[in-house]
Amino acid sequence: MDQKEFFFKQGNTKLYGSYFKPVKVRAVVVLIHGMGEYFGRYVDHVIPHFYKNSIGVITYDQFGHGKTEGKRGHNPGFEEVLDCVSYILTKSKEIFGDQPTFLYGHSMGGNVVINYVLRRKHNLNGLIATSPFLKLAFEPPAWKLKIAKLLLKIAPSLTMGNELDVNAVSRDKNEVDKYVKDPLIHDKVSPNYSIVFIETGEWAIENADTLNIPMLLMHGTGDQLTNYKGSQEFAKNAGKKVTLKLFDGGYHELHNDIIKNEVLGAMTNWLNKELEQL
Repeated sequence: MDQKEFFFKQGNTKLYGSYFKPVKVRAVVVLIHGMGEYFGRYVDHVIPHFYKNSIGVITYDQFGHGKTEGKRGHNPGFEEVLDCVSYILTKSKEIFGDQPTFLYGHSMGGNVVINYVLRRKHNLNGLIATSPFLKLAFEPPAWKLKIAKLLLKIAPSLTMGNELDVNAVSRDKNEVDKYVKDPLIHDKVSPNYSIVFIETGEWAIENADTLNIPMLLMHGTGDQLTNYKGSQEFAKNAGKKVTLKLFDGGYHELHNDIIKNEVLGAMTNWLNKELEQL
């Protein structure tokens, strides 16, 4: 699998990205990773799955994550988070040309891609979100939320622990072990990621009826990190544009769960159907 690296500047931050270009390209997926992780975790089997189906992938490490510069768990602002997606879409056209293009975001990345499509002008052909951060599946301590809201106003870059239970990532214990031992994974989160993403998740649900492209939305009912009921609400408000797939008992990282082959198959099946209609 051919991987090419690149770097780009957004504001004062140097971000790290890569693209994977098959010999024959039928479509392109722009992949946005989740909270505390980085795109390298998708290189083992997610990106190869697209690659072998002649689907190119372009991706990057978001602010405060992976090999991107800057303070761990912090971003300079939500608009700059979305501006990164705009840059990657432009970069994608440079690399792949005018291929059908789909956004795919997981968890926090799911929030990003959904909000991008609802808030920005675009020429995308579709959207995929897995376990999107629209609503949390747990209640953060009230004192921590209160402090975070205060810090958002006076010290938005101050980070705290994200309260994530690592055992809730996947039902595959090998994946949990890999997660725990990965030196690039962290549990830091600033108010610009916590409070702002809670608010933008709520906004996305309320404005789902403005969705203007087809979407595949997948969530596990056993997700203890992001609430699958938030995905249900979004799908209900968005109407027929959304294909909602709930996986009974599925944990947060569906692409790393014991049902990962079924999940990846559902993605490519949906993409193939959308491509047939273009």
